[in-house]
Amino acid sequence: MSGRLNLVLPEVLSNPYPHFARLRRDSPVCQVEPGGLWAVTRYADVMHVLKNPQVFSSAGLQRSMLPSWLEHNPIAHSLLVMDAPQHGRARALVSRAFSTSMLTRLEPALRTTAEQLVSALVAQRTVDFLPALALPLPAAAVGLLLGLDPSLFPRFKRWSDDLGAVSATSESDHEGQKRIRHTIQEMEHYLREVVAERRRAPREDLVSALLQARVDGEALNDAELMAFLFLLLVAGFETTVNLLGNGAVLLADQPGLLERLRAEPALVPAFIEEVLRYESPAQSTFRLTLEEVELGGVRLPQHSVLILLLGSASRDEAYVPEPERFILERPQRGNLAFGHGAHFCLGAALTRMEARVALEALLPRIQRLSRGPEPLQWTPSIQLRGLSRLPVEVTPA
Repeated sequence: MSGRLNLVLPEVLSNPYPHFARLRRDSPVCQVEPGGLWAVTRYADVMHVLKNPQVFSSAGLQRSMLPSWLEHNPIAHSLLVMDAPQHGRARALVSRAFSTSMLTRLEPALRTTAEQLVSALVAQRTVDFLPALALPLPAAAVGLLLGLDPSLFPRFKRWSDDLGAVSATSESDHEGQKRIRHTIQEMEHYLREVVAERRRAPREDLVSALLQARVDGEALNDAELMAFLFLLLVAGFETTVNLLGNGAVLLADQPGLLERLRAEPALVPAFIEEVLRYESPAQSTFRLTLEEVELGGVRLPQHSVLILLLGSASRDEAYVPEPERFILERPQRGNLAFGHGAHFCLGAALTRMEARVALEALLPRIQRLSRGPEPLQWTPSIQLRGLSRLPVEVTPA
């Protein structure tokens, strides 16, 4: 391969997997653009990095979230960028509030919302799948979880897109920079009002639970609380949107897959897991080397910023056989879509539940999803893989 692979080129974003395969074969650890990041492409090397935080620090994420043109970004101070011991303390506090019982209480309301959205989708017949189902369901989930005003739900996509675009926004894109700064200010203003209101009058929602959580008598401070709320609004929302959209493309392109799931709904969880592997909503994460280290036969200097290409690792031939095929009944081996180890995503169970509820509402109501010949439009992000729109025609059952 001549020159460095540029991960943000449109032709790479539209289909990165052949490029990833070449890197795995020829240069499994190498520098890529933007910024001369060190790309790690093979499953074994990615897992080695994730399992050794004492050498590969999560502070690498902070650099991608707080470029020179952005003075303030709460996500850059969230759980994602913390190392031990700070990470363990903050995660323990958040985990106390982000409980399984809270998700269980959420499911009936989400199921009702999903049924309503699917009824409207089937009635319209020709829709953009994203605003019809993939966007409003996770928006409702996050909104209900945090006890937010439903009138705000449509803003979540814009907020998520803007914050997700930080790492891909160039120094010369002044309009993009201005938009992102405005979004951060808008989110902080609203969330501070929510936190102040929950302090005055607690409810049965996650914000109230986070305010009340204690570990060894210690609570989350205001900055930690704001950082987690930002993280949940962005990561908790965008991951599910992309999972549903990417899954819908597969159902449209492989009608036999949809027929199989309609006939055997017990396979829905397996479908979700294979979508997470095959077309992972989370494509990459970052780490920083705390010392000079060898990885994949390459000597990396201290303070090298690594981009762990999860979408590549999940298609590594050494990880799964026939990785370029979508195999519904593929044996699961631990999905990288939600990370691994101490930083395994707290919202994994929520995302899986939302996707399951959406598919259980959708599949009995449709015979087919069809999409037009126009090429898919992927969002310009090296960390997330999702569509900007997905026009489909629905054939009712």
